[in-house]
Amino acid sequence: MAEQDVTVGQLLLAEYQSVKDEQKARIGFRDNLLYVTLAVVAAVIAAAAQAKQPSMLLALPPVCVVLGWTYLVNDQKISAIGAYVREELGPRLAALAQPGGGFEAFGWETAHRGDARRGSRKAVQLVVDLLAFCGVPLAALVLFWVDGGSGAMLVVLSVGEAVAVGGLAWQVVWYARGG
Repeated sequence: MAEQDVTVGQLLLAEYQSVKDEQKARIGFRDNLLYVTLAVVAAVIAAAAQAKQPSMLLALPPVCVVLGWTYLVNDQKISAIGAYVREELGPRLAALAQPGGGFEAFGWETAHRGDARRGSRKAVQLVVDLLAFCGVPLAALVLFWVDGGSGAMLVVLSVGEAVAVGGLAWQVVWYARGG
């Protein structure tokens, strides 16, 4: 075999490195979306309070829905990469390393999922996600509705925003349950 020939094992390891690099980049991006959401929420609330214009709070639902959806899509891709490594790449590489079986490649991909506190962490993360991306914009809509000093068009817009936030909340819960 010539030196420049590439083995199947080397290709699988290169693919592993590539998908793990993508996963790492997506994790960083996803986690920063929470900070961006907090910054946007603070800026909009400060501007609305300073201007004494509750209608400015109507900017929060679309921004939170877009950021929340982006967060959710990245989170799903992060999980899909982990599943691909566990279910596809690991077994294929293990079969090459020890054709008779018994070897598990990338054991961390499975081991960390067996943590006794994983369920409670996922539940807390669900609450955080719902509060950040759905609770805050719904609270903004309630404040807008309680103010009551807006025209019919803004009320119709706010109802549409409430539907969008509700749809995002449903998706967040559905994905958290393994949907």
